[in-house]
Amino acid sequence: MGSFKFQVINPLLHSDLRLKIMVALDSLKSADFMYLCQITDSTRGNLSTQITTLKEAGYIDVSKSVIGRTRTTCSITNLGREALRAYEEGLRRLFTERVPDNVETTEKEKTV
Repeated sequence: MGSFKFQVINPLLHSDLRLKIMVALDSLKSADFMYLCQITDSTRGNLSTQITTLKEAGYIDVSKSVIGRTRTTCSITNLGREALRAYEEGLRRLFTERVPDNVETTEKEKTV
């Protein structure tokens, strides 16, 4: 019998700031970089890094426009929305999963 293992959740979304960005973009059609900076209480540098990570994963789109100044706007992609839903479901399962009763006591102690 194999050892019990909890369901794996998406480590890319298991970051405070990246998760805040994704939840915000899931709620909005799009969001300006400075607005995201404000609502996530993040520095511009940290936010920029996390946005780049999410963009490279295909979870968000980033567009730039120049109207007097450069404006960066972010929006969630379908892939990002699916990843966010799967992450939410993964957390729900994590909190409801239980170690099976048929796992030997020594195995239970190893997983705790």
